[in-house]
Amino acid sequence: MDKTIKNIEHNVIMPLSDQVDYQSGQIASKTLAQNRHHSITLFAFDKGEEISTHETNGDALVYVLDGTGKITIGETDNLLHEGDSIVMPAKVPHAVFAQERFKMLLVVVFLEAGEES
Repeated sequence: MDKTIKNIEHNVIMPLSDQVDYQSGQIASKTLAQNRHHSITLFAFDKGEEISTHETNGDALVYVLDGTGKITIGETDNLLHEGDSIVMPAKVPHAVFAQERFKMLLVVVFLEAGEES
């Protein structure tokens, strides 16, 4: 049977933050699930790394697992720390910047064609 959630063990208690490692000068990622309906990805940002402004066709939930990151949504900067979360609405420009090393879980729920958020 194919696993819907991949790249991590099933039926095992684990800290999510341990499932992706920091890499010097890079953004590391591990995809846990992805299809036309959703995407679940772990990210580890080295300090100063960023994902530049872009839009997605789905609401995106960020949950910070470690460190501090700046999430810009539209014109608003939001500083998130371990345990914080925020939703980046579909079709609204957003960006991610590592104020310091930080890890996040990103869950995107994509809109169906013609669906409004």
